[in-house]
Amino acid sequence: MQQVLKITDKPEGIAAMVETMVQGPTQVLSDLSEIAAVGHRVVHGGRHYQQPVVVDDEVKATIQSLIPLAPAHNPANLQGIEAIAQSLGTIPQVAVFDTAFHSSMPEAAATYPGPYAWVEQGIRRYGFHGISHQYVAQRAAALMGRDIASLKLLTCHLGNGCSLAAVKHGVCVDTTMGFTPLDGLMMGSRSGSVDPGILIYLMRQEGYSADQLDTLLNKESGLKGLSGQSNDMRAVAEAMEQGDAQARLAIEVFIHRLRREMGGMISSLGGLDGVAFTAGVGENSPMVWQQACEPFEFLGLRLKDELDRDKADQDIAAADSAVRVLVVHTQEEWAIAQACLSLLQPNHA
Repeated sequence: MQQVLKITDKPEGIAAMVETMVQGPTQVLSDLSEIAAVGHRVVHGGRHYQQPVVVDDEVKATIQSLIPLAPAHNPANLQGIEAIAQSLGTIPQVAVFDTAFHSSMPEAAATYPGPYAWVEQGIRRYGFHGISHQYVAQRAAALMGRDIASLKLLTCHLGNGCSLAAVKHGVCVDTTMGFTPLDGLMMGSRSGSVDPGILIYLMRQEGYSADQLDTLLNKESGLKGLSGQSNDMRAVAEAMEQGDAQARLAIEVFIHRLRREMGGMISSLGGLDGVAFTAGVGENSPMVWQQACEPFEFLGLRLKDELDRDKADQDIAAADSAVRVLVVHTQEEWAIAQACLSLLQPNHA
C-alpha cells in the first residue's frame, strides 16, 4: 500500500524514508543496525577529490566551499549527509564524486583557453555524470566480452542532462560538460555550449543580470526553450510527429549537436570500438540511436534493422558492424555501493 507523506523539509523526508526500511509494507531490513555504510552521489569535488572518500568534517567543509561551482547540487548533497547523520548517528558515510572519473583528462583537454590566471583559480573542465560514465563503460566492456583496458569507448549519457565521455583503456580522456554541467550538449532545459558573445550581447543590449542569464541558460533553453513544449524528449517527439515546426527544429538541433560532439570524442579516442547509450533518452529512444549513429557508418558502424527498447542491456549493432553499439541501464547507485565496499572493506571488494 502506497503512502504519501506531506513533507517539504528534505532532512525530514530522508528520515522518513530511512524509517520505511524497517517498518510498513516496504520493509527491507529488520533493524537499522544492519546498514553498514551510506554512500552519497556528490556532484562537484573540484580539484580536491579524484576518488571516493569517507565523509568527515573536512570533507563536508570542502563540499560546502564548492557550492559556487554546483549551486543546484552540492547544497542538496550536504543536506543528505547531515540528514543521514541525524537518523543513523556515526555510521560511515562515503562521498562519491561525479567529477572524479574525469580527473584523469589530459591538461590540454581540461584547460580553457582564457588567461593563465584561470588555471590558478581552478577554472577548468571538470566534467559530470562521471559515476554513470564509469559504470556504463565497465558494463559495455563486459557485454562485449573484452578487457576495458584494450578498448576505446564512447559513452553517451542522454537524459534531461546530457554529456559524452571518451573512455580510452578504462580512463576518461575527454568529456563534453565543463566547469559546470551547463557546457557541451543541448539538454532538456539547458542550452549546452553557446557563443559567450551572446551573453555579452544580452547584458549590454537587453540588460540581463547574472541571475537572469542563469535562469535563461539552465531552465529556459534546450529542448524546452526551442520547442516551446517540454524538456521531455518524448513530448517533443510527439509534437514533432503532429507537425509542430518548433518541435522538429528542437530535435534536429539536438541531433546535430550530439553528432558533432560524438565526432569530437572519437577524435580524442583515436579510434572506436564501442558506443554506449544510457539514461532516460539514451536507454529509450530508437530514433536517437539511429540518427546519432548514422554519420559514423564510414567507420563500419551499422545498427540492426529493427530497433526496439528493452528493459535489459542490449547490443543494437548489426552482426557485421565493426563497432559495437550498446544500450546500458545506468546503475549509479550500484556503482556507489561498490565504491563504499571497496573503500571500507578493500579485501572484500
